[in-house]
Amino acid sequence: MIRPVDVLLEFLEAEQARGVSHVHLDQGARDGLRQLQNQARPVAKTAPPKPAARVEMPVETPPPPIALVPTNLTIQGSSRAEKIASLRRQAETWAPARALGTLRETMIFSTGNPEARIMLISEAPGYQEEKERQPFVGPAGQKLNDILKVMGLSREEVYLANIVKFRPATPKQTINNRRPTPEEMTACMPFLRAEISIIQPQCIIALGETTAEGLLGLSGHISTMRGSWHDFEGTPVRVTYHPSHLLQTSAGNHTKRLLWEDMLSVMEKIDLTISDKQRGYFLPKA
Repeated sequence: MIRPVDVLLEFLEAEQARGVSHVHLDQGARDGLRQLQNQARPVAKTAPPKPAARVEMPVETPPPPIALVPTNLTIQGSSRAEKIASLRRQAETWAPARALGTLRETMIFSTGNPEARIMLISEAPGYQEEKERQPFVGPAGQKLNDILKVMGLSREEVYLANIVKFRPATPKQTINNRRPTPEEMTACMPFLRAEISIIQPQCIIALGETTAEGLLGLSGHISTMRGSWHDFEGTPVRVTYHPSHLLQTSAGNHTKRLLWEDMLSVMEKIDLTISDKQRGYFLPKA
């Protein structure tokens, strides 16, 4: 391929051979030569593009692992009573509960028959329980005694426990009580789980919606929790109203009947004899 510059060189060499020493260039010729000159220049190397600035993406720090409540309880003894006693001793200084700083100092442990067929569980001790160092005392405890009596049972025949083994604290606390928090119930659950494992009750009665939340993970109103059977690690559980609910002025015979229907279901579950009189409690009079 003949380039334009080669043609120009041949022309100039021919003119030189004829003795011509100068060649007149008009403006168009000059522009053409400049264009050829520019084409002949080496192409300046273009610097490679700078790499894009590296954007340091913030690295998400994984959340710290949830602190698990230790469950390293030492269960000692051969009989159920001895094993329960070993749990009681450890509950006095249970670090996960103490570390919360939201529970009072006095420990109120469970009571009752370690060979019981029925285990009744509430949420936490209150003022009366702390005062007497016994669960289920005071007006609500007396109501529970009445319920058991109608069932043909006594306190000494059942096992009574709270999820939380210490009274939940409040500022300037006197006789006022509060519900335990999920953290407080979680801190004490290893004891309750160990108690259930030792007692091996035929069924559990969970008293109140807070107890049902802590024991079974349920949520909502007690009216949606009761009336059917639940399960806690293989043990059937019946949720019902807390006896303290019956002390409220709004608790009429309808509420009492609902609670009693749950007790009848418990009696049927463990094959207790139920009389016609018992079945008729709190039913409307004909």
